[in-house]
Amino acid sequence: MPEVHLEENPQNITSAQMVVAIPSYREAELIAYPTSQAAQGLKRFFGDKQGVIINCDNNSDDGTKEAFFGADTEDVPQIYLSTPPGVKGKGNNFNNLFRKVVELGAEAVVVVDADLKSITPQWIKHLGEPLFNEFGYVAPLYVRHKYDGTITNSIAYPLTRALYGRRVRQPIGGDFGFSGELARIYLASPTWTESVSHFGIDIWMTTLAMNNNIPICQAFMGRPKIHKPKDPGSDLGPMFSQVVGTIFDLMVQSAGYWMRVKWSKPTSIYGFGLGEVEMPPPVKVSQEKLAENFRSGMGRYRETWQQILTEPIFAKVEEVANLPAEQFDFPTQTWAKLLFDYAGAYNRKVMDSQQLLDSLIPLYFGKTLSYVRKTERMSVQQAEDFIENECMVFEETKPYLVDHWVA
Repeated sequence: MPEVHLEENPQNITSAQMVVAIPSYREAELIAYPTSQAAQGLKRFFGDKQGVIINCDNNSDDGTKEAFFGADTEDVPQIYLSTPPGVKGKGNNFNNLFRKVVELGAEAVVVVDADLKSITPQWIKHLGEPLFNEFGYVAPLYVRHKYDGTITNSIAYPLTRALYGRRVRQPIGGDFGFSGELARIYLASPTWTESVSHFGIDIWMTTLAMNNNIPICQAFMGRPKIHKPKDPGSDLGPMFSQVVGTIFDLMVQSAGYWMRVKWSKPTSIYGFGLGEVEMPPPVKVSQEKLAENFRSGMGRYRETWQQILTEPIFAKVEEVANLPAEQFDFPTQTWAKLLFDYAGAYNRKVMDSQQLLDSLIPLYFGKTLSYVRKTERMSVQQAEDFIENECMVFEETKPYLVDHWVA
């Protein structure tokens, strides 16, 4: 891991039992709210612990640091950490955080996104309390709009569940808790990559917790996640290849582990049944843009897909691409086998890894379009049930992955 560390510690804090961390890049307009809510959560629910709020930033030039220090924290101390100028990446922020957590001797760390609009002091309680009750990693469980988090719904959740046998619904949720012991494991891991130093960090942290047999739970957050909305047909940027590339890298490194895993087991839920019925805000999706992105990918990547996919799966993709709009459907089993083909091709290095990951994006748009069409008249709960059924297909299809991993 790179050694990157710039720090402002006005209260000269040298030890803490509990840390709330807020990773950021250019979040001056929004960071004060989660900072003040975190302070209230620490005071109200962890008043007997030495607490500190840490902003781990990418040297933002928009006043993020000033907005963080300007937030009302009710005397809860604050530390600002930054990567050097020009060093970006959420994972690099976390690298700074892991080192500081170990240095402070903290027992528990809660992380919340800097753009959170729905955070309450209770979120700190829900993510932090299990860490003082024998859990080492806490993933969030919140109501999300059915079109929010489509990389999670179509790739990260079904793949990690089928691979490692743990049902963690939001493996890249952005808000979570981990123990000081796990921070040491993260720092010592030889699996750090360029993708992990950016958006691959969340799935990397969740997967390492699973593979190190750390006790994991999910914390029911009691409110929907409300943050800056993104249309799944755009806004992808490098995030997609960093997340999926990290999943594939970890598959390569832990094949001996996941090949032995059959089926999945539930992950305990902490604080469930709070009677929350608040619905998340809508996420707008352009079906036309998804369809256009998928079909243009067919023209651009047809030969690449032939190299990566087995003949029956490639034939099925061609069949899907030729369906009229009103009948468009990307079957779940085809999608599972397609992702397994991609993982195997990544492992065998059949081509440049970035080229391979880029060629997956139009297929993901096609799968997302199919999901949107199938669930557009469903409630949030019905869409959840649909995703759970898709995950079972991934688990049933896993022998195909084992057979094609090195073949």
